[in-house]
Amino acid sequence: MMTRRHLLRDEDGVAAIEMAFSLPILILMIWMFVQLAEIYRANAGIQQALGEGARYATLCLTPTSNGCTTPTPTNIASTNNASVYGIAPGRFTVTPPVKQVSGTDGGSYYDLQVSYSQPTDMLFFPGPTVNISRSKRVWVAGA
Repeated sequence: MMTRRHLLRDEDGVAAIEMAFSLPILILMIWMFVQLAEIYRANAGIQQALGEGARYATLCLTPTSNGCTTPTPTNIASTNNASVYGIAPGRFTVTPPVKQVSGTDGGSYYDLQVSYSQPTDMLFFPGPTVNISRSKRVWVAGA
């Protein structure tokens, strides 16, 4: 027969009970790190797309004696779309650039913008929607 003193010292099964309490929290934390890694990867994809779009916007496609022909906003937006990368379930949005002229010096520029939106989930319940938006101003040749 087990006495009360024997039951207080018996530690059989304690590890299983501790694991039952801590395992769901551990799994949730790992899943949250995976979600965060997806967002960081999307941020890197946005920076890549902006860099490629800026490089392409500054190219002189057909040099002539009068100057340069620069890429069209549609071509710049397609370059941005082709260069962006990330992991699902997020969605990238490339805003079509519009050529603008600076009032002070008459220089031309494009404002490139790429946005990312990802709904997160915490396995058992929905989490917040993460929105990231980055932009870059690109000065181009020609008027």
